[in-house]
Amino acid sequence: MTKPTKKLFIKTFGCQMNVYDSERMSEALGQAGYTSVETPEAADLIILNTCHIREKAAEKVYSDLGRLKQIKTARGAEGHDTVIAVAGCVAQAEGLEILKRAPVVDFVVGPQSYHRIADLIARAQKGERDVIDIEFPDGDKFQHLPARRAGARMASAFLTVQEGCDKFCTFCVVPYTRGVEYSRALSEIVTEAERLAASGVREITLLGQNVNAYHGAGEDGAPATLAVLLRRLAQIPAIERLRYTTSHPRDMSEELIAVHGDEEKVMPYLHLPFQAGSDRILAAMNRRHTCGDYLELVKRIRLARPDIALSTDIIVGFPGETGADFTATMEVVEQVEFAQAYSFKFSPRPGTPAAAMEDQVAEDLKSARLQELQALLRAQQSAFNDACAGRKMPVLFERPGRRPGQLVGRSPYLQAVHANGSDSLIGEIIEVDILGAGPNSLEAEIVSVPNRPEMAAAQAPIG
Repeated sequence: MTKPTKKLFIKTFGCQMNVYDSERMSEALGQAGYTSVETPEAADLIILNTCHIREKAAEKVYSDLGRLKQIKTARGAEGHDTVIAVAGCVAQAEGLEILKRAPVVDFVVGPQSYHRIADLIARAQKGERDVIDIEFPDGDKFQHLPARRAGARMASAFLTVQEGCDKFCTFCVVPYTRGVEYSRALSEIVTEAERLAASGVREITLLGQNVNAYHGAGEDGAPATLAVLLRRLAQIPAIERLRYTTSHPRDMSEELIAVHGDEEKVMPYLHLPFQAGSDRILAAMNRRHTCGDYLELVKRIRLARPDIALSTDIIVGFPGETGADFTATMEVVEQVEFAQAYSFKFSPRPGTPAAAMEDQVAEDLKSARLQELQALLRAQQSAFNDACAGRKMPVLFERPGRRPGQLVGRSPYLQAVHANGSDSLIGEIIEVDILGAGPNSLEAEIVSVPNRPEMAAAQAPIG
């Protein structure tokens, strides 16, 4: 008799690394007999994979747990058991507090322990209370996970190569929730990338909390750099695009800058946070670089790759930030001209040094500064997108759009691109004419498609 399939629902909060972690949890649980479903109401196992970076992250998790309690009760009345878990960085930071505040949670698992999730489910189903695993194990969790597989027609994929951070920026929880820097062996990453390529992936984004500090064991056993890793992955024929995020300016070596200039598979887009334009605030943040360092680095990167598009992270209202400090941040933005940026008001993360600092900036002042900064950033992003109109670009089409016959892809600069075309083009890099630009995306027309029989239908216009 065939054993009934169990249903899994994962809600992912936050960064790309959490997206990757959710995919790996899903793969591991697939080996335990679970298949993914689209709604929590249909799931036997519900996992909230959480992020602790954004403001009030924990409270958002507890709000979701309140709704999940109702679902669990309703399913129970119909004779269905439901296991609820909290994973990720809030799980790591809150630990037993989650189990105390939300008894509906059956177990808690940190980001370094999700390879043991099947054992935690079994313990919870046996009725064990306070099931929790938030240790930082000595072993490599990736060695215990199943071989990587890509989803159906998945054109691009994330691949974690480095975790944790040793920088200890005073506003950041990552060293406490992800631990010290750890880099996977180069051969292990290459194997995973080759499996993704064999299943149709054409673009890989390498992930790490401090990805350009990558120092995994190389093919000769000595530590390899991110530059070496990128050059090795570029040798995989089916992988046509490479990206990486997130970088720290202190670890942007000349070797890595050179890769942007001479390896065509490395896309001309770099996310390089500077966080603040005031040296005094940067020192208080423990960023270990100055405003001058950052601007000089940008010059060297653009010298190596003149067409590169830069994005960044910026925090406004850090404790002690004056009007002059904020003006210095605005001046950096004006000088660099970012294609995209993520900007936030400072919000204290429990347990970080900045949370206990004196001279916290008033909330209304932070909001006003953020509004002014974001107006400038939006103008820069719009200007960058507008400058793309009239150009030809290679676009990797990733999925169908909202309208019939519409496709959505990504430009080399990571912009969303919309064009009419056949679904057979998903997973292909196609040359397009950029017809126009909106604030967050580009409109395009397909110029030509690969000269293959299965692509013939894509030549005809749609509509």
